[in-house]
Amino acid sequence: MTNFTNVQVIAPNFKKRLSGVTATIVRLVPIQARDIGIVATGPVLPEHVPQIPLHALITMPRRPARVWHARRNVEMIGGLALKYLLRKNLKLVFTSASQRKQTKLTRWLIRRMDAVVATSDKTAGYLENPATVIMHGIDLEGYAPAPDRAALRAKLGLPVEGILIGCYGRIRRSKGTDVFATAMAGVNKRLPTHALIMGRAVPKDEKFLQSIKDEVTKTGLTDHFHFLPEVPVEDMADWYRVLDLYVAPQRSEGFGLTPIEAMACGVPVIATRVGAFEQIVTPQTGLLVDTDDPAELINAICEAFEPPCPIKDWAKNTRPHVAEHFSIEREAAELITLYRRLLKKS
Repeated sequence: MTNFTNVQVIAPNFKKRLSGVTATIVRLVPIQARDIGIVATGPVLPEHVPQIPLHALITMPRRPARVWHARRNVEMIGGLALKYLLRKNLKLVFTSASQRKQTKLTRWLIRRMDAVVATSDKTAGYLENPATVIMHGIDLEGYAPAPDRAALRAKLGLPVEGILIGCYGRIRRSKGTDVFATAMAGVNKRLPTHALIMGRAVPKDEKFLQSIKDEVTKTGLTDHFHFLPEVPVEDMADWYRVLDLYVAPQRSEGFGLTPIEAMACGVPVIATRVGAFEQIVTPQTGLLVDTDDPAELINAICEAFEPPCPIKDWAKNTRPHVAEHFSIEREAAELITLYRRLLKKS
């Protein structure tokens, strides 16, 4: 039988396939477990994450009070079922990263939560309920600048000299990968560069990826574009470290961790005004541009490297900025403060 004696918080993850929510739980729970009794629960979780089996929820003691931290509709429904059908003493929390008006079902579920967390000010603006803004953070030990960038480039089979600019993540229209490719073709007319495009296109987006490759072929710049396969999470930091600049050209985004990961590696960022990017990227660490505007993106990239070369100052500021505002320890601590406040009221 599962021992619930020290369990104060439960973080459900009801999805089998890897997603941003799953990644958040896998990153956060082990760190939160240092300071509070927290476990995850779900069908597929790595062994290192403190967890309990799903079936144990049925026999979970009704008292004392515990926090149920949901991040999806299905998990809010699960928490409500446990609370009202099985009479478990739960304080229900929901984290929203969405930047659009929620469906009627989602709004109904949120109204029944004891607390709501938004991952950015912009996200909070879409919620009917008052929300506590707690932005995501990253592991600063895992993401740090390269001691020898030229050597790392050589090791990864990349051009050792010259300017490398990257765009990483799922390849689909909402991510703006096509805008990045178009812009980089234009940048090469003013500034010799290499564009690194890394990520996975699911079957429905394979035509989109192929259309980007076809457009690059038409420009005659194929030697300046590197289409790279998705790599394991633990290898990602190296692919940021080799860059001179990271570009996040999304048309839409819930939060968006990649600019933070890049900046932690000492890489400046140019991003669109979506997700939490307006709170992540400052004038001291990079630039913000409008969505779907390759011409503006071309100018922003070129101006970063042209005299007076602001990218040099941005590079000095990126990691200190992330360390101050976007560490995963800060995110964990702010959530724990919320949990304890709810438990104190029980």
